[in-house]
Amino acid sequence: MIRFLIKGLMRDRSRSLFPILMVSAGVFLSVFLYSYLNGAIGDMVDASARFDTGHVKVMTRAYSELASQTPNDLAILDSAVVLNELKTSYPRMMWAERIKFGGLLDIPDDMGDTKVQGPFFGIALDLLGEHSPDLDILGVEKAIVRGRMPEGKNEILIGEAFAEKLGIKPGERATLLSSTMNGAMAMYNFQIAGTVSFGMMIIDESAIIVDINDVRAALDMADATGEILGFSPDRVYSDEEMKQLAGDYNKRFSNKEDEFSPLMLTLGQQGIMSDILRLATYAATFIVSIFVFAMSIVLWNAGLMNGIRRYGEIGVRLAMGEPKGAIYRAMIIESICIGMVGSILGTVLGLAASYYLQYVGIDISGMMQKSSIMISTVIRAKVSPSSYYIGFLPGIFASVLGTVFAGIGIYRRQTSQLFKELEV
Repeated sequence: MIRFLIKGLMRDRSRSLFPILMVSAGVFLSVFLYSYLNGAIGDMVDASARFDTGHVKVMTRAYSELASQTPNDLAILDSAVVLNELKTSYPRMMWAERIKFGGLLDIPDDMGDTKVQGPFFGIALDLLGEHSPDLDILGVEKAIVRGRMPEGKNEILIGEAFAEKLGIKPGERATLLSSTMNGAMAMYNFQIAGTVSFGMMIIDESAIIVDINDVRAALDMADATGEILGFSPDRVYSDEEMKQLAGDYNKRFSNKEDEFSPLMLTLGQQGIMSDILRLATYAATFIVSIFVFAMSIVLWNAGLMNGIRRYGEIGVRLAMGEPKGAIYRAMIIESICIGMVGSILGTVLGLAASYYLQYVGIDISGMMQKSSIMISTVIRAKVSPSSYYIGFLPGIFASVLGTVFAGIGIYRRQTSQLFKELEV
């Protein structure tokens, strides 16, 4: 019976070609949009984790309330003790100390007078350590555009776009003007070792990367750190696991009565990241729901038109004694076949486009000139295991649903009326 129905569909393209094309288009859009959102949101989460939030972040309670202002006067004291507790209690995690600070970068001329100045955003990390996890997490060496990695004290890296804006190059001197941990004026001389580009305008246009020990000396932060970031071993964020870890740490080491007590927050508990993670969770459901609704309406209309055209065929089959239920079931089987073919074709095309966007990407740096969002300037999709079936089952379901609604008309038609239509 199924073989007979398939032959009928192949011989009568008006019954199969248009529905297959519609299902393929819907499945293609579902797979491609899901992979695109997966990549865009995943890239934003990954960038925020690497440069700002970590998978978890340890701060003082007072610092966490003003974290957007990077209040280093509320930093963690005796940071070596806190870091050692973290490494001992949670050895599977990667832990990295960070100090974020801001100020003015002054570039002197040959006479020592100011040649050019520019405001900067500084990230202090362990640049010179042999086993520093931050070098791999941020990919600092891969980001070098000109110059080299810092090899000794008082050497910094500067964003490539920032260097171009100031008209400076590696090897030049720079004076950092900022404020110390105690609120005093800080002036410290550095040499620019190289320029870096991380593919994020907010970093490349205003950031400098400094070794954490140099910043401690410059800002009077001996044995202090603003933040301690933690990353899972596989560098993949799991909200459930990180919440358990943060809850355990806060229960053991955090004191609600002490504003300088350490507090651990997950990536999802910082800023708007919880909303972004929620968006990622609901995105697939939204896309699939819209697709099923839209495709069901289109295929329902197609089924109605097809049913009207096939009234003569249905009349003959009823005249031959075929039950209405058998005709209805045969139409549903046809729709399943159409849905499977369309879903396979749409999934293949969607995966092909998604893989292309994943490895090649689209450069949107021109749109991100004034953006403050920490996201890469190259849009990439991300193909996950869900991408292989996210559109397949809805494609079949939409096709069947359209036929189910359209085929109800079979039961409403009277055999005598169909015979009259046959006579015409």
